[in-house]
Amino acid sequence: MRYLVLAFLMVSGYLTTLAQTDPVVEKIIQIGKTDNQTMDHLDVLCNRFGGRPIGSDAFENAAEWAASKFREWGMEVEMDEVGELPVGFNRGPWFGRLLGAEGMHLHFATPSYTSGTKGVQRGHVLIEPKTQEEFDRMKGRLKGAWVLIGGENNGFPIDISAEADQKRDSIIQVNASIEEQNREIRRENWKNHGSGEEKEFLPLVEEPALFYRQMKEAGILGIIQSSSVPIRVMYDRKNIMDMTFDNLPTVPDIKLDEHQYEVIKQMAKERRYFQIEFDIRNHFKMGPVKYHNVIGIIRGTEFPDEYVIVGGHLDSYDVATGGVDDGSGATPSMEAARLIMEAGGKPKRTILVTLWAGEEFGLLGSTSWIERNEDKLDKISNMFNRDGGPTVPMSMRVSKAMWDDMEKICAPISTINPDFPFTLEEREPRERPKRAWGTDSGPFAVKGVPTLGFDNEDPKGYNFSYREIWHTERDLYNKSIAEYQEHAAIATAIAVYGVANLDHLLSREGYYIEPDNE
Repeated sequence: MRYLVLAFLMVSGYLTTLAQTDPVVEKIIQIGKTDNQTMDHLDVLCNRFGGRPIGSDAFENAAEWAASKFREWGMEVEMDEVGELPVGFNRGPWFGRLLGAEGMHLHFATPSYTSGTKGVQRGHVLIEPKTQEEFDRMKGRLKGAWVLIGGENNGFPIDISAEADQKRDSIIQVNASIEEQNREIRRENWKNHGSGEEKEFLPLVEEPALFYRQMKEAGILGIIQSSSVPIRVMYDRKNIMDMTFDNLPTVPDIKLDEHQYEVIKQMAKERRYFQIEFDIRNHFKMGPVKYHNVIGIIRGTEFPDEYVIVGGHLDSYDVATGGVDDGSGATPSMEAARLIMEAGGKPKRTILVTLWAGEEFGLLGSTSWIERNEDKLDKISNMFNRDGGPTVPMSMRVSKAMWDDMEKICAPISTINPDFPFTLEEREPRERPKRAWGTDSGPFAVKGVPTLGFDNEDPKGYNFSYREIWHTERDLYNKSIAEYQEHAAIATAIAVYGVANLDHLLSREGYYIEPDNE
């Protein structure tokens, strides 16, 4: 009998919760379950536009498309200019192979804003010199060669700046001195051969592409560095702002599958003659190239000058298609906006659905927006940011002062799908950061804006690994998890609309502990 009473009370409570649900929220859930378009948006973003670094045609096209969708759904749109790059960059196909009896297709990538080849370029392979004496001995063979360099790929290209050349020149001098000492050790060891008193040689200072400038002048085809798999590549962050269409990089910087690299390196060590060829279609375009945040606006009916912000970043690296980083944040945010509009939502305060530009180049879009909108920061109820992968919202940590509001707002989320029950947890106050963390909510947190967000999980065991796809060749559409993404869009719409529809801004009491120096 007790269990029947308990069950009756649970059902009664569930029905009471539904009865109290805003009809707009009920419609958001209905549309989200029967006509969810999150993966359609992601399909367009990844498989029509592809990878989207700022400065690329793909980014500009994606921004125009997103703006057109916001307008189609009845929203206002602001193309919010963030900045400009001195040149643009577009990536085409790339191919490579080892020629000969042991031939194989090569698995590699190149960072953005680095050189491609001049069509198919074929050449022999050398291991880079480590001392001036070694360079002088082999410089006649460098013309038309692909050069294996040391170090391990960290995603960024070899630094080709003037400062890097100065550093290399100083290391070359140090290595010359070390090599002189090693020659003396070699002579002594010859005299003492067999006595057990032989000395060990002194190690040279290791620096990848130590003779980069000299090898370039000698006519090398490109440099090749070992890379773990999946291959990670980013962009030329140190030189991009100094590039012009007349001083672009000219030497391809190839990051090659570590297993293939070792095979080729061993062949080169054995001084075997063989060739490899690459066709890398990296193309630059004349600048300056402007880039924009795309902001879809659902204007508030009672508090139009108060805001709830939701979104993710639109840009991505182009070695893949940005399906996860951050298609998995941008497209549920877009779908949340569509659901609110389709459900007839008219929030009391303004919702800004913001697709940020230049996150991958250093949080450029969000930082710029904050710098130009200081007057709005105290009027932002919350900044919802999604940039952590295609897992599903399962909980949220909220401060005591926000608890009652968020408990009511989030109650309907548990009714969407019994596979994804939703809970609230209490959030302890945290020190307001002095420096932005590595996603677009970071600059807002520095300014004291609440950045409440979902805690996401993988309850069905899809074995998703963010590190596997982060800035790598595997950041593709098929790495997203459709049922998680669709649920995230509905949950996001409910939370954002609920916060926007409160009679007051969310309380900031106890959310941050102010830094000691303020």
